Amino acid sequence: MKLYLAPGACSLADHIALHEAGLEFERIKVDIPTRRTESGDDFTKVNPKGYVPALVLGDGTVLTENAAILTWVAERAPRLAPGGELGRVRLAEMLSFIGAELHKLLIRSIFPTSDQEKQVVDEVAAQRFAYIAERLPGDYLFGREMSVADAYLYVMLRWAKALKLPLPDPLPAYFDRMEARPAVQLALRHEGLI
Repeated sequence: MKLYLAPGACSLADHIALHEAGLEFERIKVDIPTRRTESGDDFTKVNPKGYVPALVLGDGTVLTENAAILTWVAERAPRLAPGGELGRVRLAEMLSFIGAELHKLLIRSIFPTSDQEKQVVDEVAAQRFAYIAERLPGDYLFGREMSVADAYLYVMLRWAKALKLPLPDPLPAYFDRMEARPAVQLALRHEGLI
């Protein structure tokens, strides 16, 4: 199995989740501007969309998009998903929220078309983080146990901190708790981020 990633990009969530699940995989770094792998291969032959993440399974099947890859990981390690009758739906709901309402929003803050756009986007991001902060039921998004969605939220919080966006309580403590996890530390080391 191969995970195509860019250090510090959203693919870090998949990297963390794969480590949390205890799955063996090869890491292949991609230079997004050139769409070349670290060995010089054309990444668009793996993922024609040209962006990370991409997970190539043992049989050659390619999965793309964080929500799909994280769901696949959770299916292999059920402890990384919320339980109960609506667990799978709640996971899909949270992954969709993080992808649509945080990930896409923060990309616009990283690459704004104007100062005015950045200001508006940052204000909306603050509202989205407040929404999550108000609903954090315990140590993690679904209570006492970490899920694949927590890996995704952690990456968005890394981006927010890099952008110097304020994080409402209890998100700073949540961030620290996530960052202390061995799987997170391992992924950060593999990506050269620490």
